[in-house]
Amino acid sequence: MSPAPSPRAGRVCSGHNGPSGPIVAVQSLGTAARGRGQPRFASGPAPHGHGPAPPEARPDPSQSRLGPLHRHGSAPSTGTARPLHRHGPAPPQGRPAPHGHGPPRRRAQARPRPPRGKRKRLSDCCEFWRSAMGVRGLQGFVARVCPHVCQTVDLREMAEKHRIDHPDCPPVIVVDAMSCVRRWYTPESWVCGGQWREYLAILEDFINAFMAAGIKLVFFFDGVVEEKKRDEWIKRRMKNTEEIARLFQFVKTYRQQPGREMFVLPSALPTFTRYALKSLGQKTVCTLQEADFEVAAYGLQHNCMGILGQDSDYLIYDTCPYFSIENLRLDRLVTVMYSREVLCRVLGITLTHLPLFACLLGNDIVPESMLEGFWNKCLIDIPPWKRSYNRRSNILLSVANYISKIPCSYSSLKHLEEILPLASDKTLLCRGVSSYLLPGQQSPWVPPNETNCQMLSFQQQSALCQDKEIFQLAKEQHIQSENYSVFNILSHGVTDCSNSLEDDYDTEIPGQALIYRPARQHIYSILLESGKGGTCPSVKEWFVYFGNPLKQPDLIQPVQPSVTGGTPSLKTLWLAKGPDVEKQRYSTFLACFHLQDEMEELQALEAPVAGFCCLLVYLMMQVSSLSLEDLNAFLALILCLKGKSAAQLKGLQLAQVDSRAVHLGAVLVRGLTTLLMANSACGFPFRMDDLMPWAVFDGKLFQEKYQKAHRGCSVEELLEGNESLYTPFQNLKSLICKICMAKSRTIQSRPRGDGFNTGREQRDFNPRFQQPHRSHVVSPYHNQMREFTQRHLQSQGRESGHPHGRKYHHPPR
Repeated sequence: MSPAPSPRAGRVCSGHNGPSGPIVAVQSLGTAARGRGQPRFASGPAPHGHGPAPPEARPDPSQSRLGPLHRHGSAPSTGTARPLHRHGPAPPQGRPAPHGHGPPRRRAQARPRPPRGKRKRLSDCCEFWRSAMGVRGLQGFVARVCPHVCQTVDLREMAEKHRIDHPDCPPVIVVDAMSCVRRWYTPESWVCGGQWREYLAILEDFINAFMAAGIKLVFFFDGVVEEKKRDEWIKRRMKNTEEIARLFQFVKTYRQQPGREMFVLPSALPTFTRYALKSLGQKTVCTLQEADFEVAAYGLQHNCMGILGQDSDYLIYDTCPYFSIENLRLDRLVTVMYSREVLCRVLGITLTHLPLFACLLGNDIVPESMLEGFWNKCLIDIPPWKRSYNRRSNILLSVANYISKIPCSYSSLKHLEEILPLASDKTLLCRGVSSYLLPGQQSPWVPPNETNCQMLSFQQQSALCQDKEIFQLAKEQHIQSENYSVFNILSHGVTDCSNSLEDDYDTEIPGQALIYRPARQHIYSILLESGKGGTCPSVKEWFVYFGNPLKQPDLIQPVQPSVTGGTPSLKTLWLAKGPDVEKQRYSTFLACFHLQDEMEELQALEAPVAGFCCLLVYLMMQVSSLSLEDLNAFLALILCLKGKSAAQLKGLQLAQVDSRAVHLGAVLVRGLTTLLMANSACGFPFRMDDLMPWAVFDGKLFQEKYQKAHRGCSVEELLEGNESLYTPFQNLKSLICKICMAKSRTIQSRPRGDGFNTGREQRDFNPRFQQPHRSHVVSPYHNQMREFTQRHLQSQGRESGHPHGRKYHHPPR
């Protein structure tokens, strides 16, 4: 593959020592492009003191919370780039139950804990997904067959050399955040809904370690699931559903969190990670397509020092060096760099061959099922001395052996397309190779006029939103990680939501996708301006919930919210200024949750508390099984959380874990994402910081409050003896109960004590979920969930509402 003129000054030359240390030449990639706009987040310290520390106050990176957790696979640095003779990091070990709090013996006898080493390790977290994380088997092949590709490097030394070679270009590492989130979340507790303040502090340590070395980080997040990868996304979601069911059975049996081998990310973690990094002053980019291409392109175009992630596609792209997050030792900034040159040398091919090599192994464009016959033919020709590995490794070697013998030309690729069973589409290989070509690059395998068309310029003509100004603003906010889900709805009318930690055996609580659907219908109406007359398009929802086989999306019809004077236009909500517009933004936001009439009573509350109360009222109206004890637990949580540091929350110990509280925690956190969507659609009546989980939720603290509330503990004990919280507690409780009473919902006491749900009876499958292209139309004053019984999902309910109305400054444009 040969790039266009002047994109690079050199290649990675690792493993050779110069007089003053290792020679690790970082490619010259041209000048940096103009940066994105200013974030819509609060400047200054993040909530509760979690902002980036000033230089004089930065902690010693060696004391980082992440250091010890990222040392697997890294050898001590000697300043020389060298091979890493390891097979990758050791799998995380399970955490023993707290001393003295083991599971009841009768339960242990009924279901013995699986022996260590035989438990299934979840290879894919339920909240984020990246196709197959590159070329299947390539990362393992590199570790087993050619470990010299893995070279231990010192990022501080590389940064210093980058400054010398490029004095006008500070060292920047592009972070593929979606492949790092699992490694960043290291708090001991993960099943209860998330230890958000601990997590925020861990991210701060991560950033400070690189800042101390003078390295800037730019974080990329997947902003869309491409339709060509939807089938794989569905497959992963169904698999995650099974894994989560096993996890809940474990929690019900042992009343403990499972070991790390059953680890699943807390619900919505990648979504809130974007906003956490923004609150810490970092540049975050939400992509217009799957992130790996945009990460590689950014690294190439901005002369970056390297890419940090764990996706073997970065071995295929001709871009800047690729560093491993799996092997990062944060306290010393030592990690593994994967060398494309060494890989090519081992395989007997050149860099130009790598895109075709990836396609012939199967990728997102060329299915593996079409390549089995080709692989068998290649295996016949492989030299016997190379057949000492497993089948997948032998396939990689044999495919490399085959393509090394054919000319690098378009005619060779056309010949391959003829001999492969590519069904009716004979352009698959050509498109597959083109998908690895970054802007300005060309390849002998494809004609010049067919090279990269990946940088999508979303055509206004095909978008649902035809207002160019609104469309462009939504796109800019999407890229800058400022809004949530809005651009995908305005551009293609599609939105999706992955698995949550929900118990399919709990027949009293509907799936969060269904609980928040009426609110989303109002949000869709605001975005697509359904009140203007004419036919309003449906929105395609790919949401995971019990009974949904994901055969096709749910077609959801927008429903106009009840706003006095009618729903304001997006131009008014997003672009207009003045006190009256501020009021319209708040009232429209509240109307999404049927609380527009309660605005005055919520004005006096602090913004995070007001948003939290909106959510609680909505949940109480939608889920009839929620009790006074549940409400007490939620209110005690937000009031007691305010004064607690990350260290205090980390030290909180739980004697046991309640599965229903796990489920409720996930439902609440998903509700916060619904608040984010409404806030984005209505022109940001709240600061996004005010709706973040670290402001209002902590998994362990909620478990503690939930269990105490259901055991009948006093308000004094719930509030930890803090008399100053008693009045706010009673006021919030009275407000929520009064609003619910006005809507004919009486919140009753239903203490559950220590009677944990065994979950032996599963919900019946509702056949209406199988109807193709179903369209759910819900009246603004009726909800689907009020009478969700033990055997059926029913659509019956009453008017529900939503409050808040403080005067806040509109975020800067």
